[in-house]
Order: sequence, then structure tokens, then C-alpha cells
Amino acid sequence: MGELDDYLATLDEAERAVLTGIRQRAQELVPDADQGMSYGMAALRHRGRSLVGLVATRNHLSMFPFSPAVVSAVADDLEGYSLSKGTIRFSVEKALPANIVDRVILLRRAEIDAALD
Repeated sequence: MGELDDYLATLDEAERAVLTGIRQRAQELVPDADQGMSYGMAALRHRGRSLVGLVATRNHLSMFPFSPAVVSAVADDLEGYSLSKGTIRFSVEKALPANIVDRVILLRRAEIDAALD
């Protein structure tokens, strides 16, 4: 286990299920991603850079791709969700669509790879 798994284990069952699904999908798409800390939150990292952070708060769940450009790239497909510069907020009841999760992860991976290559 790592930092993200340890964090997810502290959540209630419904929140844990939603965020664990995102973590599992991220690790399928980016198999070399490892768990660590980024900006004070448990996250997956790719090539030493923050790939995606997942957080549950009292009012919502959040996916942090650590990139305003990635959030902007999917914003038009997230009507009804709360977005900020580097965050996508959602709920257990209105989880992120799988295709959006995939796009966010793949876009962030490509951004990290482009910066390091």
C-alpha cells in the first residue's frame, strides 16, 4: 500500500468506492504511476510529477490533475460539475463519467511526458 491507498482506507464506503475506481483506472492507463504526496495530498505520480490527486471533503469529492490546461480541456464536457483552475468537483451521486476520467488522466500523462522529453 501507499499514501493514496492509506488515505482511501480512511473514507466511508461510498466515497472510497468512487475514488478507488478512479485510482484503479489511472493505474491501468499509467501503469508506472506510483503513490506519493503532492501539494499535501495523497496522489499518483508519473515520472516524479503529480498525475492526479483524489480528495473527499465534507461537501464533495475532488480530482486534482494539477493542471489548469487539463481542466480547461475537459470543461465543456462537465456542465453541471464544479470546476476551478486545477480541480474537478463531483459527488458520489454524480460521479465523473468514465470517459472524462480517462481523458483527464491521459491528458495529464501527455503533459508530463512532453515536459520531460
